[in-house]
Amino acid sequence: MSDDTEVRALIADVERQERELRFATFTNDDAWELGTLLVRLATERGLPVTVDVRRGRQQLFHAARPGTVADNDSWIDRKVRVVERFGTSSYLQGLRARAKGTTFGAVHELPLQEYAAHGGAFPVHVEGVGVVGVVTVSGLPQADDHALVTEAVRTFLDG
Repeated sequence: MSDDTEVRALIADVERQERELRFATFTNDDAWELGTLLVRLATERGLPVTVDVRRGRQQLFHAARPGTVADNDSWIDRKVRVVERFGTSSYLQGLRARAKGTTFGAVHELPLQEYAAHGGAFPVHVEGVGVVGVVTVSGLPQADDHALVTEAVRTFLDG
């Protein structure tokens, strides 16, 4: 499979996830439950990640596992800004630029110190309302950050 075909397949998969993984409501308690679910999954697997859940501008959950550093917090902030600005996952934005044969920075001319279109930040989309927050993981390769977040959101929604 060519890189172009692989990227387009990834884009279709992430777009499908964003259509499917939507919340009926999203409360402070939901943020806590989702955040603790992510930490539990990471702990069971020995993953060095930082987890962050926000609704609007309010950070409702934040935890850093062993093996993470303060720079993970910076990555989270940069990924969150991408979701807040574009309403889609940070991974999808990076993949869309890659599919065009360029980079997110070149397409949008946004400062890399403030925006990171790398996997790990996923929109909290409430049906009938829109994107109300962001759930983010930082610490793994970007595809793995994204996969961990979407696994947890799916588990939470199915629960």
